[in-house]
Amino acid sequence: MKPFVVNRHGRLVFPANFSPDLDFSVLDTLDGAAAVIGRDFESKAPTGTEIAERVARGAYTRRYDLLRDLGQNLFWVNRWALTMYEKRPTRWRDLPRTRDDVFLPVVTPWVDAERKAAAVVEAWQALPEGRYPEVEERLFGLLNDVYGNRKHHATDLEPVKPTVAEFLAEPGALTFVLPDLEPDYPTFSPTEILDAHEEAPELEALSRWAMVLHNQYPWTRSRTELREASAIGDDDVVIAFHPRTREVAAFLDRVRNGAPVRTRPSRPAVTPVAPATPLEPVKVAETFAVRPAIESLAVVRGEHVCENTDVVRNTSFSWSPMSAAEITAKTGIERRRYSEHDIGDLALAAADAALAHSGRKPEEIGAVLVATCTSDRLIPSLATWLSGELGLLQTHCSADIVAACAGLPYGLAEAVRQLQEVGRPVLLVCVEKFSDKIGGVRTSRMIFGDGAAALVVAPAAEGSAGDVEVLQTYASGPPAQVNSIIWPNPEFDNDITVYGPEVKALVARYLEQMIGELDALPGPAGGKLLDAIELIVPHQANRTMIVQLAEKAGLSADQLYFDIGDMGNVSAASIPIALFDAVRDGVIDRPTRVFAPGFGAGAVGGYAVLTVDPAIMAPEVVLPPAVRDRSTTVLPRNPVAGTSVEDVHAAFGA
Repeated sequence: MKPFVVNRHGRLVFPANFSPDLDFSVLDTLDGAAAVIGRDFESKAPTGTEIAERVARGAYTRRYDLLRDLGQNLFWVNRWALTMYEKRPTRWRDLPRTRDDVFLPVVTPWVDAERKAAAVVEAWQALPEGRYPEVEERLFGLLNDVYGNRKHHATDLEPVKPTVAEFLAEPGALTFVLPDLEPDYPTFSPTEILDAHEEAPELEALSRWAMVLHNQYPWTRSRTELREASAIGDDDVVIAFHPRTREVAAFLDRVRNGAPVRTRPSRPAVTPVAPATPLEPVKVAETFAVRPAIESLAVVRGEHVCENTDVVRNTSFSWSPMSAAEITAKTGIERRRYSEHDIGDLALAAADAALAHSGRKPEEIGAVLVATCTSDRLIPSLATWLSGELGLLQTHCSADIVAACAGLPYGLAEAVRQLQEVGRPVLLVCVEKFSDKIGGVRTSRMIFGDGAAALVVAPAAEGSAGDVEVLQTYASGPPAQVNSIIWPNPEFDNDITVYGPEVKALVARYLEQMIGELDALPGPAGGKLLDAIELIVPHQANRTMIVQLAEKAGLSADQLYFDIGDMGNVSAASIPIALFDAVRDGVIDRPTRVFAPGFGAGAVGGYAVLTVDPAIMAPEVVLPPAVRDRSTTVLPRNPVAGTSVEDVHAAFGA
């Protein structure tokens, strides 16, 4: 989990974007680590030689572009130190000689360093001032003090540094040497970095970069020398590298000592085959005796609005430049909602509101279903936890459904089946919390948000047709589509990652199939069901992509309703929240036949054709801000009995 922070200016800050904290517990080999580091630190960063070449040919026209290149270069230079090691200036006389967890970097001199550094200063002075010249000068001072005083070549830095004994045994090896310790050299505190505040979003991001990079060298950089062991005096200071975490120490131990590498059993590639017979959509009235009625729908949004400018303010060193306007053009999203509350609290607030609006008491509920792909609990499941919080002594079924963006059709399909068995209302909660699972992946940060929706689905009155006409669910496809959205993803430091072309392919495949099925189904008054659809409320994945694919499938943009501009992609919760917003916006102002398609991670898909009555919408739940003191909770919970240390001892006879 990589939660955001609200700083003292009330702005959202994503620490993972400028202070990398890689999970080395999922890496077994240097090649695996190099792939992660290469993508995040090297793929976008220019080398010092490339910066010099750009300066020479006049490629820089703005000071911002030069600042950005300096910052990305310095993150690349520190790619292994930032992720694996803590730097500790240590007197040579006090440095342990035989420990295997203390390292000394071996470096080579940076060729023509003075000329390259001087050329950057000259180019900076020649570039026109931007809108905020004082900020630019301050950032250049911080970055250039590091860049201009760099003594070593960065291309050949090794991830596994030599131990002190190995350094001493290597003739001619050079390492960093300082003439003395500077224990009071000024650095920026974590709070100062979080509270960086600039009018220009791009400069605010660079301000955090500069402070982090400054902290990597807490000494007078101009006094740094490169020396062999024989030229280091007892009172000289060297920069000892220590493993940053226990996970890093264990990783170093694995790669140094040849620990077994985890591998998957090999098997031949398979070609996806179609079902032996078509999997037809379910006509609810013809299939089930108990017809479903939707009695209420309640929504909870994340209490923090994350504007596209907030995304830009948190630009990671691994991102290509993108403006707020470009994010909107690419995704249709102008803002998304984030929550500091636990995902369970989002679900609970929505469930309480849905029950209240339906007039149902907890004891009337026969089953609790939670559709989510971002739950942070496995045992107990979110659904069983929620059942307990609601005061339900027993249900026929409480279970989580991991169907990602198809959560609503999957959840409704299971809710309708549960109705047949229990003959009493089913509580369906669709809830997601993405904000702490994104890290430094830009595509995910642009798209995903937090929110919840809860529906009470009950047996319809005698003689009523109910509110759900057709249900259909799908899953699977080519492996590339099944794995098009992954979380956790070890290749991206366990952050959620989206592979766009594969997602687009699965959406196109399912939309074409869905439209074909609706075109073949009869409408309620003759004709085709497709022609009887009054409004399409799709999963809010990416407005630009959905409109393009829908038009290709024969639909028009004016048939579609979107709230993605304000909510982002809330996966399982996106369709029910969009239904709520369609009523709020007056798009649904009477009972309306809606086609609600969803598709996403795991190559899942599905749709519901249902009637949405504005009367089912509960008053919107507005969560209070999260309490900063984590020793208390914002939303009241009943104390859980039997979980003290004494209770555990008693239970297990300890």
